[in-house]
Amino acid sequence: MKKYAVATVIALSFVFFALFNFTYEPAVLAKESNPASYYQEKAIHSRDGIGKFYLGREIAHVMGHQAMLWLERPSRETEEQPQAVVEALCLQPNDVVADIGAGTGYMSFRMANLLPEGQVFAVDIQPEMLDALNFLKQENKLTNVETILGTETNPQLPDESIDLALMVDAYHEFEYPREMMEGIVRSLKPGGKSVLVEYRQENPLIPIKPLHKMSQKQVKKEMKAVGLTWQETKDILPQQHLMIFTK
Repeated sequence: MKKYAVATVIALSFVFFALFNFTYEPAVLAKESNPASYYQEKAIHSRDGIGKFYLGREIAHVMGHQAMLWLERPSRETEEQPQAVVEALCLQPNDVVADIGAGTGYMSFRMANLLPEGQVFAVDIQPEMLDALNFLKQENKLTNVETILGTETNPQLPDESIDLALMVDAYHEFEYPREMMEGIVRSLKPGGKSVLVEYRQENPLIPIKPLHKMSQKQVKKEMKAVGLTWQETKDILPQQHLMIFTK
């Protein structure tokens, strides 16, 4: 009887753990029968994700415009060191740069100040984010930042128009990462760079939800799938990888 009781407790504990950490959505079905699809959708998945998997990684929920003040929090200066990110990009005065998932323009404006002869395309899929960005652009009197309303599958950038695409804590939330990256690659000039900044999944002590972190190994796999070549990783930030890929 004791063995049976112990086994029952263990089984119930496992069920409780599964229900606590995962969300069940009966309407979502696996798509393994469709080999042409880049994605799998699973009925049992993390509550922090959308139940959609790409190359073994579950895609995280996107941060909505309701949380835009989080992007402008004062502590971000020390937590993420945006100035160090910009310096690591080695921008030239006439570069054309795309800030993908630009949000309120936190990174766009920093880059624009270094591009007196260049331009920043600030891309986001949420009109509310771009409204805030345009307001702040006028406040800062910046004329070399252009907002672009992208879609979930297309950044809406002209082909071979940019020298660099920057994604800061954004890529892991792309609902269609394959299609978005293919669009970004098309927009890069030959030899252009794609730079991703993501919280380090390798470090479990970083207080960020697991689906909002990425490992170097996973990022390299996903960038290789769209034809980008890893150039280097600069671990100059307190908690994030800065990974550079070239076309």
